[in-house]
Amino acid sequence: MKILIIEDEKELSDSICTYLNNENFICEAAYDFNTASEKIHLYDYACIILDITIPHGNGLDILKELKTSNKSEGILIISAKNSLDDKVHGLNLGADDYLTKPFHLPELGARVSAIIRRKSFEGKTIIKLDCLTLNIQNKTLTGTKGVLVDLTRKEYELLVYFFANKNRVITKEAIVEHLWGDDIDMAGSYDFIYTHIKNLRKKLMQAGCPDYIKAVYGMGYKFTINQ
Repeated sequence: MKILIIEDEKELSDSICTYLNNENFICEAAYDFNTASEKIHLYDYACIILDITIPHGNGLDILKELKTSNKSEGILIISAKNSLDDKVHGLNLGADDYLTKPFHLPELGARVSAIIRRKSFEGKTIIKLDCLTLNIQNKTLTGTKGVLVDLTRKEYELLVYFFANKNRVITKEAIVEHLWGDDIDMAGSYDFIYTHIKNLRKKLMQAGCPDYIKAVYGMGYKFTINQ
């Protein structure tokens, strides 16, 4: 899942990005208000880590833009200000959580994961769809009769994205953006998508599951669950 880090301290932003990448998140960074504003209008994210104090603007104004645009991203505010007023104001504007600097990266990661679970999976860590069981905490997938499905990182990210958008058509462009983020150029062509989907479909069927992934001509793909 894709995370946007809005933080002007590059060293801290890089540390957050490195940690979350190791937790199987895809991270993008914005170091100032204008870049952040552009990104939130162009792209969708599973969660946004938002500093209040950023160059050329205020992080709370970014939060207001998100809510005015009816964006559904989870919002975790991080700030050196240990002010109750800032915390209350941010939460009242629609932020999901607040973390005061300095913080430990594992706590940040746990809060991001919790926000995503609440937003996408109703707070659950174990998601069951038909014969599939996805453990968000352990990042594992089992099929029929508890057979463990061995997924690559990209296949796992793709499956979680399908789970969060089950029974909806997802465009190829959205999949590319979700899997590669700022490195979207490295995808080169949609051959990467076809390969990942082909391999994921094959592994799910080998685990005794139906063929859930349907191509929608001229649009993209749909992960269909009849329930």
